[in-house]
Amino acid sequence: MADPNPFLPISQPLHPTYTSLPDVSHRRFSKKLLFGVFSALSLVLLFVALVIDQKGSEQTFPSRENENVASLSLPKETAKPETLRPISRGVSAGVSEKASLISSGSASSEEQYPWNNSMLSWQRTAFHFQPEKNWMNDPNGPLFYKGWYHFFYQYNPNAAVWGDIVWGHAVSRDLIHWLHLPLAMVANQWYDQNGVWTGSATILPDGNIIMLYTGSTNESVQVQNLAYPADANDPLLLEWTKYSGNPVLVPPPGIDIKDFRDPTTAWYTSEGKWRISIGSKVGKTGVALIYDTEDFINYNLKSEALHGVPGTGMWECVDFYPVSKKYQHGLDTSDNGPDVKHVVKASLDDDRHDYYAIGTYDELNSKWTPDNPDIDVGIGLRYDYGIFYASKTFYDHHKGRRVLWGWIGESDSELADVKKGWACLQAIPRTVSLDTKTGSNLLQWPVEEVENLRLRAREFKKVEVEPGSVVPLDLDAATQLDIVAVFELDKDALMKTAESTEEFSCKTSRGAAHRNALGPFGLLVLADDSLAEQTPVYFYINKGSNGTFKTFFCTDQSRSSAANDVNKQIYGNFVPVLEGEKFTLRILVDHSIIESFAQGGRTTITSRVYPTRAIYGSAKVFLFNNAIETNVTASLKIWQMNSAFIRPYPNIRFSMVIHFGVSMLLLMRTDFWYLSWLV
Repeated sequence: MADPNPFLPISQPLHPTYTSLPDVSHRRFSKKLLFGVFSALSLVLLFVALVIDQKGSEQTFPSRENENVASLSLPKETAKPETLRPISRGVSAGVSEKASLISSGSASSEEQYPWNNSMLSWQRTAFHFQPEKNWMNDPNGPLFYKGWYHFFYQYNPNAAVWGDIVWGHAVSRDLIHWLHLPLAMVANQWYDQNGVWTGSATILPDGNIIMLYTGSTNESVQVQNLAYPADANDPLLLEWTKYSGNPVLVPPPGIDIKDFRDPTTAWYTSEGKWRISIGSKVGKTGVALIYDTEDFINYNLKSEALHGVPGTGMWECVDFYPVSKKYQHGLDTSDNGPDVKHVVKASLDDDRHDYYAIGTYDELNSKWTPDNPDIDVGIGLRYDYGIFYASKTFYDHHKGRRVLWGWIGESDSELADVKKGWACLQAIPRTVSLDTKTGSNLLQWPVEEVENLRLRAREFKKVEVEPGSVVPLDLDAATQLDIVAVFELDKDALMKTAESTEEFSCKTSRGAAHRNALGPFGLLVLADDSLAEQTPVYFYINKGSNGTFKTFFCTDQSRSSAANDVNKQIYGNFVPVLEGEKFTLRILVDHSIIESFAQGGRTTITSRVYPTRAIYGSAKVFLFNNAIETNVTASLKIWQMNSAFIRPYPNIRFSMVIHFGVSMLLLMRTDFWYLSWLV
């Protein structure tokens, strides 16, 4: 029986060494003959690859051969799960450790939810980047080089929890389909013995790559180290050389030895020097230290920080980059001028959120000033109001855009991570630009390449949703979706609605059950038929005492799962909606992750949810309108999404054969999009 009051608050408390691809020369074959040869080779190589995979790979969970059938019963063995009492490792353990405790009250080990393999297997994403197994956190040194996008990341090759951190490495032609490569840098020197931590790449004018990264020494001192490709002609950058004189930077006087990390991409100054910033703190003031260098070996610390904000604590993963005041395209990190604003972003270690501010950069005095001090770094705008941390941007000179990577952690228990054998993933890369209409915030949007995964679509035009109603949407499947929705409210109702003095907050509200005249309204995703499990993504509108409207964008996880060992917060914040604009929304649903973008990306929310019922064929999507006084008209287009092709590094015995085979399979998988780089 369906819940007659699906939006009422829940009564019980929530608990939360080969250098490059084969050189295939151009030949004057006809396209049809070329296609036939490639297809035949691909089939043969696919067979070989499958045989090798079956012999050499380990399968932790059941395959998704039938995603419409899910065993939701408890395992036959009903003994209490093993006791695991994780201890928060603290800042001294390194950047971006997993927070193991559930914010709404951590369940004891005896009360952990009895997850079964079917549920845990479903949680693995289909088109978000993640390793085959184990733990991943911060993005590192992303860049585009000799036709390949390179992505490095913090990785524990030994377990599904934080620790033993090295750099994983993968390459792609389109930021969606990936080939895993061997580890890029490992902890094998005294200056990075306790971890190869976060770093950034700088591409010099001559094409050479400089990689600066934080190492945790044998005595847990945070130092900055220099590395560069062993072979600059290798487009895959398989091997890296660490500079023999490392470390190139140590904590300066007045900075704690464990508060000095995460160097930025360098930018070029008018004085002919390179400049970098490094995150730190002085007391409780978060700061972005700034250094000049001419050779990336010798550095000069500037007398004042680039910027700092009292009370914000340690600044991790600082980022600094320009945005155009006129255009939506990206800018090289060294660009400056009258039509340029600069963004300072910091990941706050105190609350594990990414904050940014827009301002003016005075290069000669090495200072940056926010446009609005009331929304300065750490006290104002965030990239994302859900789970999104330790982010890093890079300038993609291939397509003239600035691309943002962000680490998406887990919000379940560490015990569940250990059971499923992996933890954490990366958000879909996003383009970043200044919102030229408001001038006060950034716009974030999934890279265009993700749209190549779109399969069949369903359109729903002008659906009337009355106050207090829920409307099911007829979809074949609902666990891999790209949803674009537009909502319109009754204009007469807007005018007649009484003014209110309500002080609303997504986080402190009762979620989608919190009703007023004009909201909430939106979508229920990863919901089951009974609505016992649901994740509402919605707008909430206040009409203030002066007659103006203020819109909030929220995601309510309070009913996202029947499990008691997952986080069930309500996320969200204010989103600017300008006069004459409709309410627009885009949602990417990929099993256990939901990425939501309101008003073209002015406000974004990323959620990790762990349903127990709304999985496989039982996952549904609904429209809802829980407003009291107004109808809502919704128009939607919903695409089923294909899975990304993310392959492991080939077995070394067949490396050349399988490497070529993977290339061919990538070609087939993406409708021959890769033909240009194979011939």
